[in-house]
Amino acid sequence: MSPLPQTMNCVEISTPGGPEVLKPATRPTPVPSDGEVLIKVAASGVNRPDIAQRAGLYPPPPGASDLPGLECAGTIAAIGAGVSGWSIGDPVCALTPGGAYAEYVRVPAPQCLPPPQGFDMLHAAALPETYFTVWHNVFERGQLKSGESILIHGGASGIGTTAIQLAKAFGCTVVTTVRNAEKAKAVTALGADHAILYKDNDWAAEAKAKVKGVDVVLDMVGGDYLGKDIELLKPDGRLVIIATQIGAMSTINAALLMMKRLTVTGSTLRPQSIEAKGRMAAGLRDKAWPLLASGRIKPVIHKTFPLAQAAAAHAELERADHVGKVMLTI
Repeated sequence: MSPLPQTMNCVEISTPGGPEVLKPATRPTPVPSDGEVLIKVAASGVNRPDIAQRAGLYPPPPGASDLPGLECAGTIAAIGAGVSGWSIGDPVCALTPGGAYAEYVRVPAPQCLPPPQGFDMLHAAALPETYFTVWHNVFERGQLKSGESILIHGGASGIGTTAIQLAKAFGCTVVTTVRNAEKAKAVTALGADHAILYKDNDWAAEAKAKVKGVDVVLDMVGGDYLGKDIELLKPDGRLVIIATQIGAMSTINAALLMMKRLTVTGSTLRPQSIEAKGRMAAGLRDKAWPLLASGRIKPVIHKTFPLAQAAAAHAELERADHVGKVMLTI
């Protein structure tokens, strides 16, 4: 194995702002600390939290790289003290604490997984951020079970396409909201039972007419959606909030919440402990990775850009015309 280079190419946030503030740069190659591995990156995902970080609204947690990028796939390039189960040269995909817009990134070992059997690096890199998020929020927090129903907002997003496929694979009825008819067709092909257009439409009334109610709602919109979510939930239903794209404040009917015995929960992924992320990784390896290896479910990739064009990749994601993931290749 050739020695690691002293420096690496990366993309950094020059100052908070629009996509144009993402600039190619050169930095020292990271060195893995105890409990970490160093990954030579082949591909990285572009996600909404990257956009928030670029805008100055989502700072990295203490000790994390200030470079954007929360997921990647590649090969193990170096191993820190105390790490077992990995060897240099092993293929890997990982949920990173930041820093994946680079040729190398250091990652806590519990947040790493082998790519599902048959996966290339690009498709493996499209998994961690959305699969960890959906697994934790839909199945751990939302407790979705076979035979239940779920409403997934933003069904054409990376999170949405992942949640639709996993929920269907586990025997659930899926209702989702999407922006237009083209996206409705795409998510229906992925298994959604009902795709409802939200733009200029009373999506809540249409959802109620189609399914009468749901057991779980996965909401990444916030604002006035939350009150409508509560109205749609069945008794003992669960509302899981993972983002607030149109606003963090909402008015809800507390009496309805009490009468229907509802649970309202939510999370962000990045600040959670390494141990918690390791638990999520174990659950995914056991329950989701066999489905991916068999081809029953798959990551949906909309468009791929080279690392140096990260600004164009962000602009693509912000246009919201995509179905699935926007990716970077190194």
